[in-house]
Amino acid sequence: QMQLQESGGGLVQAGGSLRLSCAASGGTVSTYSMGWFRQAPGKEREFVVITRSGGWLTYADSVKGRFTISRDNAKNTVYLQMNNLKPEDTAIYYCATYPYGSQSVWGQGTQVTVSS
Repeated sequence: QMQLQESGGGLVQAGGSLRLSCAASGGTVSTYSMGWFRQAPGKEREFVVITRSGGWLTYADSVKGRFTISRDNAKNTVYLQMNNLKPEDTAIYYCATYPYGSQSVWGQGTQVTVSS
C-alpha cells in the first residue's frame, strides 16, 4: 500500500518561499499522476496543482506564476516550490495521487503559515 508523507511546511513572512516535499513509500511516484491540494481554516479543500498522464497539468489561478510542481523519481518524491507567498496561502497542504478522490492516496498534510 502506497503512502505519502508531506514535509517542508512552516512559518514564513509574506514574499518568502518554501519548498514542500511529498515522499512516497510502498509505491513509485513515477507511475502516478500527482497533485497538491490545500485546505485553509473554515474552507473546503481546493486544488493547487493537478497533473494527468501525458504531461498535462494545471495550476489554480491563485498560484499561477508563483508555485511549481516537480518530481525527483530517484528520490521517489514530488515537490511544490512556492514563491512570493501571501497570507492567503496559509493552509494545510496535501499531496495526492490521481484521480484525487476518495480512492486516491493522500498524505497527512503539512501546515504552511504566511504572516503579513
